[in-house]
Amino acid sequence: MLQQTQVATVVPYFERWMARFPDVSSLAAATSDDVLRIWAGLGYYARARNLHRMAQEIVARHGGMIPSEKKALLALPGIGRYTAGAILSLAFGQREPVLDGNVRRVLCRVYDIAGDPAEAATERQLWQLATELVMSAPEDAVGDLNEGLMESGALICTPGEPDCAACPIDTMCLAHARGVEAERPVKRPRARPPHYDAAAAVILDEAGRYLLIQRPAAGLLGGLWGFPGGVLQEGEVVAEGFARTVREQIGLEVAPGDPIARIRHAYTHFRITLHASRCRIIAGEAQPLRCAAVRWVDVGELTGYALPVTDAKIVQTLQLNIPRAPALPLETTSTKPCAPDLRGRR
Repeated sequence: MLQQTQVATVVPYFERWMARFPDVSSLAAATSDDVLRIWAGLGYYARARNLHRMAQEIVARHGGMIPSEKKALLALPGIGRYTAGAILSLAFGQREPVLDGNVRRVLCRVYDIAGDPAEAATERQLWQLATELVMSAPEDAVGDLNEGLMESGALICTPGEPDCAACPIDTMCLAHARGVEAERPVKRPRARPPHYDAAAAVILDEAGRYLLIQRPAAGLLGGLWGFPGGVLQEGEVVAEGFARTVREQIGLEVAPGDPIARIRHAYTHFRITLHASRCRIIAGEAQPLRCAAVRWVDVGELTGYALPVTDAKIVQTLQLNIPRAPALPLETTSTKPCAPDLRGRR
């Protein structure tokens, strides 16, 4: 959960997750919908899917016990070199290095590395340094060393203004001695994230049920549920976007009506403005053309589905019984990392 996400954001999700899935076996036995529902809102949903598949493989192939061999760990879904090193060193005391964003920053400053950590050569150099450190540590302190490196990066050697006065190894830090700690690690210039307009069609049947679609498992936000729609084409009028995206996704001809919400949401690499409106069915029957499934759901049951943040906000608006007359738009901004919700965009 802490990959790409800050501790303060993770804590309530972690507590809820552990209450629902206290061990590997309970996670392995859960349904995909249940796993995604508990994770919903945390973003980067591939992490949840990988955890679920990982638990199933641990139960099936390792008797429900997390393996302590590096090769076996790396063979599990979602386990890479860093995660394997963290598990082996922290849980099993093995001499394996870790290299996450915090450790990269600490090493770049301590050794005054002027290369870009995103480049392969610098990445290899950092792994080599991390390996040398764990190999030189006392046998019973490998986990402590790795945890100390990660915590130092998170609490002291922070990205903006490192607290060098509180650092226990400031006398060893070459970047600090040379006055360039704020310039390490080297960062690539960031381009302004693109912006997309998207449509979310709120469609009711005669029984007052709402139409939800489930995204394909392998796609963006795979396995999550939400309202039908998609990204508008450049220059496309919003009303035309509703009709086109719904037609392409589930085969219905619809006409947009009263607006429900306009949700602005910032993801890691792009931003969207999601236009949500009630839509009236003109012709056709809902079928999964560009989605995994379609389902008609009572309003009281909507929160029981794994929904992305944007769709959850639409549900909140619906459950507040906002009248159908045009209302003030619901505008929100979030900067926490989260999986891209491009609604079918490839």
